[in-house]
Amino acid sequence: MTKVIVSRKKGHVVSVQCSGHSGYAPEGEDIVCAALSAVIQTAVLGVMRVAGADADYHTDQDKGSLSLTLKSMNESQRRDCDAILNTMLLGVKDLQEGFSAFIKLEVKDDVY
Repeated sequence: MTKVIVSRKKGHVVSVQCSGHSGYAPEGEDIVCAALSAVIQTAVLGVMRVAGADADYHTDQDKGSLSLTLKSMNESQRRDCDAILNTMLLGVKDLQEGFSAFIKLEVKDDVY
């Protein structure tokens, strides 16, 4: 199962952590893992390259983990990151609803 933890502070997504392999199918054939990875990694690209936000980003393919933590940003970057990450969250929620045995989503509000 893949666990996705999205942390928000004052309504803004401030971090995303994913861990584990979904187990839907063997590696290389797992459409759930591929879909979830595409949604989250596209959001990471948007945050870093479109919004230009400063963030800590780490992955470990062997462990099936990804971590994104936003740092300070200006108002424009915050607005862009909100749009990108809230869209990502909608996509993850949709996947979780369809594949709840393989994806666990936890949203933590008002962290830190």
